[in-house]
Amino acid sequence: MTTYEQAVKIAKILDSKLGQDIKIIEVTDVTVLADYMVFATGRSSTQVKALADEVEFKMSEAGIAVNHIEGHRSNSWILLDYSDIIVNVFNEEARNFYDLERLWQDGREVDLSDILTD
Repeated sequence: MTTYEQAVKIAKILDSKLGQDIKIIEVTDVTVLADYMVFATGRSSTQVKALADEVEFKMSEAGIAVNHIEGHRSNSWILLDYSDIIVNVFNEEARNFYDLERLWQDGREVDLSDILTD
C-alpha cells in the first residue's frame, strides 16, 4: 500500500466514525517531516479519542503500526505519527486554536469529494 493509499484509508476510517472536516494535505514539497498530514475534528472529547483509537486499530489490522502517539490523555488533540503520515484528531476548539492547516497551506490539499461519504 502506497503512502497516499494509507492516507486515504485513514481518511475513510475517520469518515466511517463520523469525523468532521476531514482533510489530507500532501506536504512532500514543504517538509521532510512527513508526506501527508491528515486532519479531522470530533464533536466531543470522547469522539476524538474514539476516532484516534479506530485509526490505530484499523491500521494495525492492515499491518501498519503507529510509531508514536501524543495527546491521548487530553482528548482535545491526539496526534498519531505513522512516519510518512501525521494524523491530527482535534475537538473543534483545539483545531481552531492551533490552525495547523494554515501552517501547511503551501502543501497540496487532496480532493476527497469522491472518497468521503458526506
